[in-house]
Amino acid sequence: MTRPQPGPDDDALPAGEGATITPYRDGPLIVRGAFRLVDQDGNEIDPGRETIALCRCGKSGIKPFCDGSHKRAGFSAPSAPSRPRPAARILSDARREDDDR
Repeated sequence: MTRPQPGPDDDALPAGEGATITPYRDGPLIVRGAFRLVDQDGNEIDPGRETIALCRCGKSGIKPFCDGSHKRAGFSAPSAPSRPRPAARILSDARREDDDR
């Protein structure tokens, strides 16, 4: 099985230049690196900085950005998933098959 390659019209960033997204325990998603933030209509949202915190609790007054409301709301979530997603395992297995060839 081969993985599709980005086409010329894709918004994909060049390899190695993507963002790192870190879910913080009981807190926001921290996004670092080169990224684009767009709304559901494709309109770009200017984050104003290169590292941002995105709301995970749904209580922020400045969504999609975090304003610290998760602390007052008692939001609780782990940093890592408790079990792998089925799609992630399928993709991982496919990558191993490609590497074996």
